[in-house]
Amino acid sequence: MTSSSDLRSPTRTGAGLTLRNAALGRPGAPVLDDVDLDVAPGEILTLVGPSGCGKSTLLRTLAGLLAPLSGEAGQDGRPLTGPAADRALIFQEDALLPWRTLRANVELPLAIKGLPRAERRSQAETWLERVGLTEQSGKLPHRVSGGQRGRAQLARALAAAPRAVLMDEPFGALDAQTRAGMQDLLVEVLRGTGATVVFVTHDVDEALFLGDRVALLGNGRLTAVRDVPRPRDRTAHDDPARVALRRDVLTSLGT
Repeated sequence: MTSSSDLRSPTRTGAGLTLRNAALGRPGAPVLDDVDLDVAPGEILTLVGPSGCGKSTLLRTLAGLLAPLSGEAGQDGRPLTGPAADRALIFQEDALLPWRTLRANVELPLAIKGLPRAERRSQAETWLERVGLTEQSGKLPHRVSGGQRGRAQLARALAAAPRAVLMDEPFGALDAQTRAGMQDLLVEVLRGTGATVVFVTHDVDEALFLGDRVALLGNGRLTAVRDVPRPRDRTAHDDPARVALRRDVLTSLGT
């Protein structure tokens, strides 16, 4: 049986993701050009930029869903050739299967991996406990709140022990209080997994709270990648380094 302490012990290292001189988009419709990016194993990189700037396109390229129009996309020094089980993708829409309970949804990637029923149930229940959904585990998705569906989706993604988690505005539809809770939960449940995270958001404060670094996109380019001051503290509004970085990010976004 897998305990929550077992899940907190890293068994895999995060994936290193790269783009080299990459033009991204669909044939005939490029949105980003000349992108050079290194995402270090185990870091949280947030992507910010105006609507239509290519954030989701970059994320889908790293997921292996889109091939670069030119240049290279890679993981751990090898070319990306398509989607892989060790890269989980989470969208704003929860994408839970409506006919499966929350527990059965979390069990799904474990079943695909071929784990025995008792083991996958044990692991699913442990992850649901970690995200605070033990009492809702037997409910169908439409019987729980949007925030709870988001928690279940996060548990499902992490249950399969991915080396990279690629998140496309997963909290964008939530109210402010629920969103803050999900941000805190994400940081907590990632601790010890070793997973690399690339997180797309429109929200500058969310990007600066979650990210170890923040990447800025605009005008068809990756314009900058900046380190975020630490420690991570939601109340550190007056920290001079954070204030300066927030001002620089907003300026770069033209807001």
